[in-house]
Amino acid sequence: MKSLWNDDEASLYQGELGQRVYSSRLLGREPTLVLHGGGNTSVKVTEKNLLGEEETLLYVKGSGADLEHIEASSFAPVRLHPLLKLAKLPTLSDPEMVNALRTHMTRADAPTPSVEAILHAILPYRFVDHTHADAVLAIMNSRDGEARIRDIYHDNVVIIPYVMPGFDLARAVAERFPAAAGPKTIGMILLHHGVFAFGNTARESYQRMIDLVTRAEDYLAKHNAWNISAPALTPGPVPLRRELAALRYQVSQTAGFPLILCAHTDSRSLAFTRREDLARLTQQGPATPDHAIRTKHLPLLGRDVAAYADAYRKYFEAYGAQAGEPKTMLDPAPRVLLDPQLGVCSLGRSAKEAAIVHDIYSHTMDIQLRAARLGGYQALSPKDIFAVEYWDLEQAKLKKSGKPPLFAGEVALVTGAASGIGKACVESLLARGAAVIGLDIDPAVAKLHHRPDFAGFVCDVTDEPRLIQAIEHGVRAFGGLDMLILNAGLFPPGTRIESLAMAEWHKVMRVNLDANLALLREAHALLKLAPHGGRVVVIGSKNVLAPGPGAAAYSASKAALQQLARVAALEWASDGIRLNTLHPDAVFDTGIWTEEVLSTRAAHYGLSIEQYKRKNLLKTEVTSRDVAELAAELCGPLFAKTTGAQIPVDGGNDRVI
Repeated sequence: MKSLWNDDEASLYQGELGQRVYSSRLLGREPTLVLHGGGNTSVKVTEKNLLGEEETLLYVKGSGADLEHIEASSFAPVRLHPLLKLAKLPTLSDPEMVNALRTHMTRADAPTPSVEAILHAILPYRFVDHTHADAVLAIMNSRDGEARIRDIYHDNVVIIPYVMPGFDLARAVAERFPAAAGPKTIGMILLHHGVFAFGNTARESYQRMIDLVTRAEDYLAKHNAWNISAPALTPGPVPLRRELAALRYQVSQTAGFPLILCAHTDSRSLAFTRREDLARLTQQGPATPDHAIRTKHLPLLGRDVAAYADAYRKYFEAYGAQAGEPKTMLDPAPRVLLDPQLGVCSLGRSAKEAAIVHDIYSHTMDIQLRAARLGGYQALSPKDIFAVEYWDLEQAKLKKSGKPPLFAGEVALVTGAASGIGKACVESLLARGAAVIGLDIDPAVAKLHHRPDFAGFVCDVTDEPRLIQAIEHGVRAFGGLDMLILNAGLFPPGTRIESLAMAEWHKVMRVNLDANLALLREAHALLKLAPHGGRVVVIGSKNVLAPGPGAAAYSASKAALQQLARVAALEWASDGIRLNTLHPDAVFDTGIWTEEVLSTRAAHYGLSIEQYKRKNLLKTEVTSRDVAELAAELCGPLFAKTTGAQIPVDGGNDRVI
């Protein structure tokens, strides 16, 4: 592993805490060391308190902080002396420990100290680094892993048998470390957990971590277990969207709430799921306790969700009875699914959560494959995994997590998503927790949002093969479809009927009508499998109810689309799908309303631009966001018993009324 330390960069970080921030970020940059808030760092600093008295503080990473982007304020300052006294207690529950840690902080606004704060406190070094290095985990989780670790590190590390994180681990280290450490000790290995490095400076501690991990990588390379190649496989052209949607529906029903399902069908994922030893490799458990919390104890092999749920309940019954305090079973749905056709599927309450699950399991795959090269992968016992999965502190986090967003775990598709009403719909749905698939002919849609819950695809909705392909890609990204916003449309220049060319008429009909028919047809099977029922919102037009001269093609196409929506509402109600229409008018923050067009239209009515924008009964301006917010609400529970409705969003139009 290459050291990223740079003296010029380091000089920009002042003081010991500043150096701690810098070296922590270096660790956080390397995903094979820490992932998504994992890992831990600390520094012991002597400071004067308000009374002018010197006291030693442990600045330890706060819970939930991410090392890659950590700031000084993300470290919790805890008085060292009380921590050393706590380490001598014979027992201490983890909730009591967390309360004690917060009690001894010097800043009330600091984050809650890591549960490993006492462990960091008792180690007699100024700087302490802790990672979950993949290379080290692969070795310690292999057959004869402890012996291999001893062979690699000799007296450079102290080896601690597995103990669950928290006070019990700190107590075990307090008892074992002093007697085992020596003058050559630069680190510590917690079996089935991670690796520690120590130093008197941030650089020394960081460099020692890099050295320890490099030695593990060299060992793996020497034993032909470092470079893990996979056969070049590519996913076939077989459409998977209906299979994925059906699978997502089953898992969501088992969980009791909608889940995002991300299917990864890259060559590496497919090769892994097609291994002959897949069951033996994957059905033992995760590589570390941290992995157990995010990915559950085992992945589902294949698609038998009911059998998995039954096995999970038996797992809970077997170990829940031994857990001491009563436990409430988590949902029995998997978070990782391995299938030779679907590849590696990750699941979560949000696209971000599903992405984290995949990142963690992707590293688990490498760990398991490398351990297999060393004679076999050996994980924690099911009892130990259960103890972490149902850890009091994790249960407390779940209780404090609060109510999920309105559309958590749900998926929406928006056409015409790159601008105007479509873009606003994307933002309104994302704000309510949905994952969104955006389609638009404008290439800007692909870069509209850089976040895991948005997938933008360049697509001419009149190109039926490309439209179907975009839906396929969207479903592979998120697992299904719950909401559909039909927004893409064409508003041609005003043309009277006697001058209307058939080519123009057909062009408008293809975009405003035919493309929406194709989209509704292709979406039906997916919407039918929406865990909370499918929802469709059609962005119609005032012209459906009150057409204007010069807009024959536009008005007729929108009226036909409205009839299509009404028929769909009649046909699809038995499938639990509801369809409603919004009829906006004079939404001026869209692409068709340029300053030139606005000026021309305002002058036609003898009004200023501002007066023209409010040329309605309520004298108010209607924006894309106004339409989008109502579209999103139509998909929510307030309109759960409404279908076939047509709602004007126009500030009041006397002709419509």
